[in-house]
Amino acid sequence: MIDIGKNRDYNSLVMVFICTLVLVLSQATTYAQDNFVVVLDAGHGGKDPGRPAKNFSEKDIALNIVLKLGDKLKGLEDVKVVYTRDKDVFVDLKERGRIANEADADLFVSIHCNAFSNNASGTETYVLGLHANKQNFEVAKNENSVIFLEDNYQEKYEGFDPNSPEAVIGMTLMQEEFLDQSLYLASNIQTNFRDQLKRKDRGVKQAGFVVLHQTYMPSVLIETGFITNSSEGAFLNSKSGQDKVSGAIFSAIKSYKKNLDENLVIEEMPIAEVKPSKVYPGIDFKVQISSGKKKLETKSYNFKGLKGVERGKIGSIYKYYYGKTSDFDQIVKMQQEARNAGFGSAFVVAFKDEERIQLSEVINQSL
Repeated sequence: MIDIGKNRDYNSLVMVFICTLVLVLSQATTYAQDNFVVVLDAGHGGKDPGRPAKNFSEKDIALNIVLKLGDKLKGLEDVKVVYTRDKDVFVDLKERGRIANEADADLFVSIHCNAFSNNASGTETYVLGLHANKQNFEVAKNENSVIFLEDNYQEKYEGFDPNSPEAVIGMTLMQEEFLDQSLYLASNIQTNFRDQLKRKDRGVKQAGFVVLHQTYMPSVLIETGFITNSSEGAFLNSKSGQDKVSGAIFSAIKSYKKNLDENLVIEEMPIAEVKPSKVYPGIDFKVQISSGKKKLETKSYNFKGLKGVERGKIGSIYKYYYGKTSDFDQIVKMQQEARNAGFGSAFVVAFKDEERIQLSEVINQSL
């Protein structure tokens, strides 16, 4: 009988087999798919022109940016692009969400232009959440009002009234599991707009957008600028401006994907980088299963039966973790338990001295 503890080559083979098996079993994860799927949503279209402006058309600008962004993303080897519309047609909000969900998308990115009565300028990126102020509500209300153009909208949206703050607040946050990822992407986008394009940064915000509410993956809605501002409108309406805006978003998505690659389990690392050692002294591995602004009791009934869930907080966002161990094999098993329980996007994170560190750093430093 082979002594596993004394045979490093055999250990390596065993570890490679375990990682391969985990990859096969983890078909519910983003990376078990053949491609990283990005759904691009050009706001408005057809009979819905979008926000009113003298010389510029929101629906056309949004479509042009989306098509340029799609062309850039298609240049990446393992990325698949799906459009909710690739021409000037009307697509209702529920259908946009259905397209993304049916594609089993990894990201949903909705492109829009802003408008206001004064000479406001700048970019802002939204994720789904309770609007923090009246201004956020007004932006969401304007984008949600497109449902009035849809047939049978009262029946389709079960009486939802986009003009009612109570109705928007009352929307179930089905996306809460993906809030952390959405916020990360939104922050990347705003940083690129500010640093690369020198646009005014109006920040990352939360509001109750119906189109985001319909999707079941990390999702953002980007207001690329104000077409009611003559200078900004001209920039957005130009081929050069549209290319720059799409380039900044492309760079953010590429960075987001890279970060996601590095923070998922070792199954995505090349075989050459697999470490036979199972235990990492001084490191705590945990499985992040959810995040959101709600402070939940860490009872099993709040987490689909999972016991021993921990709650942490970064800024205003609560993060929920399952498991805590220095044994990498054990945390991989716990990740699979979380996914089997219904947390399909659960991923492994690493901590040292209770401070979050890159998972890739832990693995690479141990080689």
